[in-house]
Amino acid sequence: MKNITFSQATLEAMEEEMTRDPSVFVMGEDIARQGGIFGQFRGLPDKFGDRVKDTPISETAIVGAAVGAALTGMRPVADMHFADFMGVCMDEIFNQMAKVHYMFGAQKTVPLVLRAPDGIINQAAAQHSQCIEAWFAHIPGLKVVIPSNPADAKGLLKSAIRDENPVIYFEHKGLFPMKGDVPEGEHLVEIGKARIDREGSDLTIVSWSMMAHHAARAADKLAAEGISVELIDLRSISPWDKEAVLKSAAKTGRLCVAQEAVKQGGFGAEVVATVAEEGLEYLDAPVVRVGAPFTPVPFARPLEQAYRVTADTICDAVKKIL
Repeated sequence: MKNITFSQATLEAMEEEMTRDPSVFVMGEDIARQGGIFGQFRGLPDKFGDRVKDTPISETAIVGAAVGAALTGMRPVADMHFADFMGVCMDEIFNQMAKVHYMFGAQKTVPLVLRAPDGIINQAAAQHSQCIEAWFAHIPGLKVVIPSNPADAKGLLKSAIRDENPVIYFEHKGLFPMKGDVPEGEHLVEIGKARIDREGSDLTIVSWSMMAHHAARAADKLAAEGISVELIDLRSISPWDKEAVLKSAAKTGRLCVAQEAVKQGGFGAEVVATVAEEGLEYLDAPVVRVGAPFTPVPFARPLEQAYRVTADTICDAVKKIL
């Protein structure tokens, strides 16, 4: 094991996969010149030359070129700079890369990864702070992964690059500097397999990405009051590990789903609906969802703090169903 940041873990994944497979290349705005807006590609141009490509400031061009490259046998990794900018190229994402394999009778695959930094950081405001993962979980043909720690960041990125399907790789901006233990050598994490972060007996909290850390802090606070919480980090939401969630719900009898995204229409609703359809008899209390208010992310610091989902938000929700 070695202790490195989330950003360094993704950089290691890129270096290893580009070394292993010459068809892997990286493209995006300021990738070669700057190393990415958060430094997550720094040093790659020195090692891989023109396999690290700067692009025009055009998400449509970036994703369109990536789809074309994937169709011709390459494995592009395209950086979206901010996940919010994916709205610019939605046709390329949900009508092209997600549908080609199906529409052409499986004659072609589209093995590409879109890296999409998301989530709230300090005063990045309404157009640079959103968690939009639920949009893409609703699109057949896409895989959606959302790591919460450096080990999973590396293992899921390597698995995404090797996958024959297009993968949206959400990476929370606030996680880039966080450190954690990462296995040395070959390290892959299965897409669609949740991680049981902590076992408990009184209640299950399901979360992903940055929210997994808030859920863990909530579990610590609740433990101090004698409440035993089981924590599930989904790691990917399409496919997602409903078996792990149902098994845990059957064990604890209570379920809370916590997300940073706006509560209305978020992926947490899919988790709750699935448990209601397939495991209602397991539950001893109503399920609770925790998410952000139905409003754009504010810029003003006091409003941004009020908007955030925190460990205290989760604790308050949990106590309502215990």
